[in-house]
Amino acid sequence: MPNDGYIIFPSMSDHLHLHRKTPLRDQPGKGHNRWHPDIAPGIRVACGATVELDCIDAVDTQVKPGMKHEDVLTCDLSRAHPMTGPVYVEGAEPGDLLAIKVENIQTDDSGFTMILPGVGYLRDVFTKPFLVHWEIRNGFARSPQIPGIRIPGAPFMGVMGVAPSHELLERINARETELAGRGGFVLLPDAGNALPTDPAIANTAFKTIAPHENGGNFDIKQLIAGSTLYLPVYVPGALFSVGDTHFAQGDGETCVTAVETSSRFTATFNVIKGEAKRRGLTDPSFTCPPHPDDNRKGGYYGTTGIPVRKDGRAEAEDLNLCCRNALMNMIDYMVDQYKLSPEQAYCLSSVAVNLRISNVVDVPNFVVSAFLPLDIFE
Repeated sequence: MPNDGYIIFPSMSDHLHLHRKTPLRDQPGKGHNRWHPDIAPGIRVACGATVELDCIDAVDTQVKPGMKHEDVLTCDLSRAHPMTGPVYVEGAEPGDLLAIKVENIQTDDSGFTMILPGVGYLRDVFTKPFLVHWEIRNGFARSPQIPGIRIPGAPFMGVMGVAPSHELLERINARETELAGRGGFVLLPDAGNALPTDPAIANTAFKTIAPHENGGNFDIKQLIAGSTLYLPVYVPGALFSVGDTHFAQGDGETCVTAVETSSRFTATFNVIKGEAKRRGLTDPSFTCPPHPDDNRKGGYYGTTGIPVRKDGRAEAEDLNLCCRNALMNMIDYMVDQYKLSPEQAYCLSSVAVNLRISNVVDVPNFVVSAFLPLDIFE
């Protein structure tokens, strides 16, 4: 994505610091665990600002050192994910594109991975709890529960998003209620453990478990430091929030947890005026450098797809529809950015674009990402 169209203000430094080992409910005004347009911002920043945000782990400090496998059953997923924010970005208006450049992710020195009965891609096979405690040191994670293994770090944020508009909120709730009626695995709005607790918000806000058009829990492991995420803006100020730090993850996050930890997240915010409206963008996209497990020298432009048809009907856990939407979004991008014909873009997709399964657990919306290698362009 070129920089043309950015509104640039003098850079400034801002922060929203919280205690990463304290539950979010005990730190009012600094975060939330639902998506809703009426959640008040925790900070306001100028466009062009670089911002530090402290992030609590995905289950809100419920996993403690020394916990045993069976203790996993005490974790309450209605507290996931504690999000830091919202960040109100001056100058961002509906129809713009918010560009979030990930500058740094400094993780804590411990983490966990767990199997929670009833969730995960193989939830029908793995029905007993299991807990892995990780020690994070010198760029690697090691665990006594899986001895003889070291996992190289590539930290990224599992959840990044902006607030939905009231119209988008209503549309998402309506389609997912209809999907639940057809038997889809959907976690509908529920005020239990919702933050903020205001019933006017908690009763209709949708949960952070699934990603949507506003971003959210897409678990794209390639969004490491050096990446820039592009999110359509739906409300004034965009109201960006972030959470769910991962020290490392495989594509798919198949057991529903990565190497989960807490962190200090640093990003720079800019606004591309009118770009989402001009291109008709409804899904997140991004640029990213090569991932540490990728030997390519150049970076990528990526598009995403969730299982929602163009007529607005949702399909639960439909990887085929995810692939189709990610690919169509990539073709549209190449036609717009490189002035290719749709046929040229389709052929180029076939010979150069990689479709990667980013998550197969965040029900009902799995995510497929399409990666266009930028070093192919002469």
